[in-house]
Amino acid sequence: KMADPFLYDSGERSRYRCLGQEVQIEHIKAYICKPSFFTDKAVIVIHDIFGWLFPDIRYIVDLVAAHGYIAICPDFFKGKEPWKTTDHWADFADWMKDHDPMKVDREADVVLKYLKEQCGAKKIGIVGFSWGGMAVHHLMLKNPQLNAGVSLYGRIIRDSDERYSLLNPTFFIFGEKDHTISYDQITLLEEKLKQYCKVAYKIKVYPGQVHGFAQLKPEDMKPQDKPYIEEARQDMIDWIKMYI
Repeated sequence: KMADPFLYDSGERSRYRCLGQEVQIEHIKAYICKPSFFTDKAVIVIHDIFGWLFPDIRYIVDLVAAHGYIAICPDFFKGKEPWKTTDHWADFADWMKDHDPMKVDREADVVLKYLKEQCGAKKIGIVGFSWGGMAVHHLMLKNPQLNAGVSLYGRIIRDSDERYSLLNPTFFIFGEKDHTISYDQITLLEEKLKQYCKVAYKIKVYPGQVHGFAQLKPEDMKPQDKPYIEEARQDMIDWIKMYI
C-alpha cells in the first residue's frame, strides 16, 4: 500500500470565501486575484493533486495577490478529475499517468501569453505545491519566460543531469517529516545543483513539517506548526520579490 502523502485530513477544511474570480483562457479555466493597484508583476500558482478548486490553493493565490502580484491558478488538469480524498492510494500511479506534471508546457504558455497580453505583466514568477512543485521544477528547466520559481515539496524525479540546469533562480522548500521525499533525495538535489546549476538556487528544509504543510489556512494550522508554515510562506514571497 502506498503511503498517503497527506498526514492531515484534506477533507476537513474550514470554508473559504475567495477574493478573486474565475476566468476562461483558451482551453483552460483559471482562478485569478489581482491587487487593488496596477502592477506588471505576476505569479502563476500551480495546484497540488486536489486541483485548482481546492480552498487551500485559492487562499495561497489571494495571499500572493495581497503581496502586490497578479496571482493566477490555472486548472492544469484541463478539466480532468482531481484526486479526491475518497480515492484509493493503490490507484494513484494510474491516476498520475493521466495527470503528468511534466506535461504542462502548453498550458503554461497559454497562461503566460494571457498574463502578458491581457494583464500587462512584464515579469512573471511561478510557485507550485506538491504535484505543482514537480511542475515548477520541470518548467524552470524549460521556460525562460519564468523569471523565478519556488517548488514546494515537489517529489524529485528522473535523475538525469539536465534535471539540474535551471534557467532562472529557483527555491526548493521541503518539510523535514515528509515521508514522500527522503533526505537522501534532498542531499542529492543539493549536490547536483552545485555541480550543474548556473543560476541562483536555494534549498530549505523546515523542522517537523509533513508533506503539504505550507498550504494550510490560518484556522487549519496546528499551533506548533504555525511558525514554520508562516516562515515558509514568507520565504516563498521573499524569493519572488528578490527576482520579480
